Amino acid sequence: MRRVSRIAVAGVATATLTAALAACGGTSNDAADSGDGKSKGIALAYDVGGKGDQSFNDAATAGMEKAASEFKYGSKAVEPTDGESDADKVQRLQTLAKAGYNPVVGVGYAYAPAVAEVAAKFPKTTFGIVDDETIDKKNVADMVFHEEQSSYLAGVTAALTTKSKTVGFVGGVDIPLIHKFEAGYKQGVADTNPKVKVVSQFLTEKAEDGGFASPDKGKTAAEGQIEDGADVVYHAAGLSGQGVIEAASAAKVWAIGVDSDQYSQDALKAYKQFILTSATKDVAGAVYNLAKSVQDGKPETGVVRASLKTGGVGLADSNPDFKADAKLQAALKKATEGINDGTIKVKTS
Repeated sequence: MRRVSRIAVAGVATATLTAALAACGGTSNDAADSGDGKSKGIALAYDVGGKGDQSFNDAATAGMEKAASEFKYGSKAVEPTDGESDADKVQRLQTLAKAGYNPVVGVGYAYAPAVAEVAAKFPKTTFGIVDDETIDKKNVADMVFHEEQSSYLAGVTAALTTKSKTVGFVGGVDIPLIHKFEAGYKQGVADTNPKVKVVSQFLTEKAEDGGFASPDKGKTAAEGQIEDGADVVYHAAGLSGQGVIEAASAAKVWAIGVDSDQYSQDALKAYKQFILTSATKDVAGAVYNLAKSVQDGKPETGVVRASLKTGGVGLADSNPDFKADAKLQAALKKATEGINDGTIKVKTS
């Protein structure tokens, strides 16, 4: 569903609003408001892990920065705080909307209650939320992904790469979203070689316990799986995944990254030799497309779903060892075609 009326929000941030954003840990590249009713720019409210996670939040940042550069307007990104409540998220989103940002994007399913509440108060502002499709409002875009499909391809990759016939999965938090990653991965492994064993672990039951933001937890989990024989470990753990990749590198086994192309991340370059591929989802593209739709006067609303067929999820091929493996690439091509034409139905749990 798409709305065709142009969204235009006038607004100049007051000193109070600016101070409130600073207090929340915001960083910005603000352009002066023209006073003509146009958007001041695009704003992000980060999920746990914040900027610098080399994964989910950084992908959203890339989309924001592309929009700000192309449309020549401001941008604002606000960090989460430890132990924050839904009320804190509401205040953060309200501050951004009052300041004149449009669209305002909550990066992560945890923002669902806050986005629903604030969107009702600011009907002329377009809101986006990543990884949630529960909000049915005329000014909200629910940006969701078929993570199970790219994870299936990660499973095919692991099954054809392992020599020990044991591979690992590290999930950040034991929630339905991460179950999609696990389910697709396990199915891809089993469909490719049912003799390969998958050892699986979730770091925490709740996000607030650090499952997406604790590299030490990720490292410990991966070390345990490697000790159990895993020679390929796939993570869906946000910032915690850095620890998974570090453990894989130390043991000289393969890691499979997530969300962004982690082989190409500067912060992970010390480990890149052991990052085989990454199961990507184009959060950057989703954020940019939402901003462009607002700029074009036709804001995206409703569920906006990305898949292998749309190019919204996939596998990164930056690692030349991965790209040069002809047998693996042929298997991945066949699996992709099967998923796209429906002959392979990937489980989500």
